[in-house]
Amino acid sequence: MEALYMLIPIAIGVMIVVVIAFIYTVRSGQYDDLEGPAYRILMDDDDPRIPHNHKASLRPAQEQAEKTEHSA
Repeated sequence: MEALYMLIPIAIGVMIVVVIAFIYTVRSGQYDDLEGPAYRILMDDDDPRIPHNHKASLRPAQEQAEKTEHSA
């Protein structure tokens, strides 16, 4: 019975912390778009990560650095 005098305030304190954390996440927009990330993973990216003309887009200094890396 004496443990309840300690456990009840601890439980109330934990509950207050959880409610404050929930209110903070709601105000910061955590729950605004719940379905977007699920659909975004299914969308196909049409843009390649590395362009096909990668060598043409390099600056001359970068080309020289690549040549020295491959020759070493």
